[in-house]
Amino acid sequence: MDDLVHQVFSRQGGVSQGDFASLNVGNNTRDSGDAVLENRRRIQNHLGVSRSFYVQQVHGREILVLKSRDLPLEKLQGFVTHVHTADGIITDIKDLALMIQVADCQAVLFYDPVRQVIANVHSGWRGSVQNIIGHCVDVMKYEFGCSPADILVGISPSLGPCCAEFIHYKKELPKSFWPYKAADKDTFDFWGISQGQLQEKGISEKNIEVMG
Repeated sequence: MDDLVHQVFSRQGGVSQGDFASLNVGNNTRDSGDAVLENRRRIQNHLGVSRSFYVQQVHGREILVLKSRDLPLEKLQGFVTHVHTADGIITDIKDLALMIQVADCQAVLFYDPVRQVIANVHSGWRGSVQNIIGHCVDVMKYEFGCSPADILVGISPSLGPCCAEFIHYKKELPKSFWPYKAADKDTFDFWGISQGQLQEKGISEKNIEVMG
């Protein structure tokens, strides 16, 4: 993804205080609104873009589509937070950062260099159960004519196989996930689960990178 500006930020480098120190960008918290705006400004400046787009994440399957032909750029100035809930964003609009907030969940970045389409998806274990990343591939195909063979995918730093523990996994996770369980404990490899879901949709293994 050398021709695509992308970044994973830690919680350091912002101005928020206390429990939100310091690079908090969530506006649905008890953090200072001014601090959140300053943190968003810092991220936007670091990325070198003039617009950034946020959604209200709910661990669901909804993906928001932003098309350049339908959305005037004057409506996308500065920091835009969509009023509706979604856990993914897809766009062909240039100079627009698609922002996803995670702790130990996965942020999954998609890029089709042929169609010039990008997507960013929030996928926790609930999103994995709903196969939101597979759904994202379907939406990219339907809305923009993307071919899975062209799509590059990066999975952000996130909870690894050592630590994703599900004591009641038989109630919480589908049987298709059970082969990803560790042999000696109730932890699951969600990196492997995501790679499997992507490959089922036609994404080549060589086009998937897990950042750990």
